[in-house]
Amino acid sequence: MNLNKEDHVELYETAKKAALKAGEIINAFPREDLKVNKKEGGESLASQVVTEVDLLSEKAILSTLMPSIEKFDLALLSEETEDDNSRFEKDYFWCIDPIDGTLPFIEGIHGYSVCIALVAKNGTPHIGVIFDPYENKLYHALKGFEAYCNDSVLKIGPSSTRDTFYFINDRSIKKYERYEDVLSKMEKASKELGYSRFETILSGGAAMNTCWMIEKEHACYFKIPRPKKGGGSIWDFAAAACIAKEAGAVATDFFGNPLDLNRIDSTYMNHKGAVFASSEDIASRVKEL
Repeated sequence: MNLNKEDHVELYETAKKAALKAGEIINAFPREDLKVNKKEGGESLASQVVTEVDLLSEKAILSTLMPSIEKFDLALLSEETEDDNSRFEKDYFWCIDPIDGTLPFIEGIHGYSVCIALVAKNGTPHIGVIFDPYENKLYHALKGFEAYCNDSVLKIGPSSTRDTFYFINDRSIKKYERYEDVLSKMEKASKELGYSRFETILSGGAAMNTCWMIEKEHACYFKIPRPKKGGGSIWDFAAAACIAKEAGAVATDFFGNPLDLNRIDSTYMNHKGAVFASSEDIASRVKEL
């Protein structure tokens, strides 16, 4: 089913309502009652854990989105629901991560979020919504329009000031065998690009890492390609890719191509990796890795 501008706006507003509703549930859940369960996932611990709140958040999101699925004949891909492959048949699908950054959520630290995206069958994200329950921030974008944080425009503009460069990543990168080498090369690259300081932020989930990258304006976040399944999943990057692009940032795979957000053989992104950067200069240095 083809969607016109009015359809997109309606779905955009629906996604924002769903994310806020899920955020309310996340914030209201008594932390002392939180129980952590294991599930089948990739090689990282983050992909192998799930909580009751993940499931409650997903339920709230689906209850809000379900009427739109029926009205606009949309498919669905959600982290806590088995993939029925309808995303390969329908023109668009909702892509949902009820809680991205489960480890920060379990620990009660900043870095988790609710992610909802509308993605076309060809893998192009048309709507991106990320809600940060920790700071009550709603990041959102509609393809072809501006990106926002709450009601403020989120835009990376030209800047002559190059003070601090931020290397943003998941904590799992510390287990990467080449971590020290990567860190050294990125610090060297930051100096060559004219930055006087180099700082690391290694605490958030994929979505919040991307939002922080945009807000810092001089930063990068990436997932290196690898042979084992992992490297994040489609639902980790779909909303972030839409928001990043509309904010003027780079959002590609490690080969400079659009992110494969409707991968046919898996939901994992390890095959081509992901690069989010606040400029093409920074992205090119990342890809040299």
